[in-house]
Amino acid sequence: MNFKPLTVYDYDTIKVFFTGQPYSLCVYSPASLIAWSNRVFINRYTIADEILFIAGEAEDHSQDRHLILPISKDRVYSPKELHRFAGKLGFRQYWYAPGDYLESLDRSELEALFIMEEQKEFADYIYLTEDLAGLKGNRFSKKRNLIHQFAREYIRKGRVAVEDVHEKNVPECLQFLEIWCKEYACDVDQESSLACEKEALITTFENIGTLESTGILIRVDGAVSAFGIGSRLNGETGTLNFEKAFAGIKGLYQFLDNECAKRLFAGYRYINKESDMNLPNLAEAKQSYHPVSRVKSFALILR
Repeated sequence: MNFKPLTVYDYDTIKVFFTGQPYSLCVYSPASLIAWSNRVFINRYTIADEILFIAGEAEDHSQDRHLILPISKDRVYSPKELHRFAGKLGFRQYWYAPGDYLESLDRSELEALFIMEEQKEFADYIYLTEDLAGLKGNRFSKKRNLIHQFAREYIRKGRVAVEDVHEKNVPECLQFLEIWCKEYACDVDQESSLACEKEALITTFENIGTLESTGILIRVDGAVSAFGIGSRLNGETGTLNFEKAFAGIKGLYQFLDNECAKRLFAGYRYINKESDMNLPNLAEAKQSYHPVSRVKSFALILR
């Protein structure tokens, strides 16, 4: 079966499959799948019998070749069906099988057909939107304090503006991204997660309308100094795909996160803030916002 590279031009073709998709891992978003398909890691797709199959292939890493779970407009699939699909398409494994979905399957059938391996670096953090928008209670007192400090130094002095991201201010967002990436050495290793994230961000910014992503930026003294980009995951969950801020401005990140929750996710019960990629500092930052759950990710390897 012929798999073709997944590009921005395929968004309208594949998005209809995701309208009712039940999976809670951030990868199951057409905008995310397209943005993260790049020269290092290529996502491809094919449609057969009204089922969307998406494959991931990493350059020089043939052992990582995989499918994600098939996407249908109206159903999910049993372990037996998953096994049959993979064999027919010539794949030995699935990646990004959500733990909560696997719990709903026949365990004995699943273990008879697949070896399950947890992908700890891809476990997503899930938050209540009302928690991140309200920051109520003692557990968020440090966040509120940092926002108050930012407000005292910048907002009350008229130094801050918050805007929706749109075509006209995208060039300024990209300029900010270049400065941020110099600070964090995004371009030193072209296969690093930061380099791939930069490329995904550029794709998203340059096609933000087409991909139906939404975003805000924060100006400090007129210059773009932070931004957040989100997208729909399912009916009750939105994903905060990207969030960047200058670290040297105290309280800016906390203000950005709070504004994203209020402005980008008002219609969602939950916010998925993606994984920590097994990075201790990132894990600590995500835990500090008190997730209500973690969605585990598993690889399913055919027996």
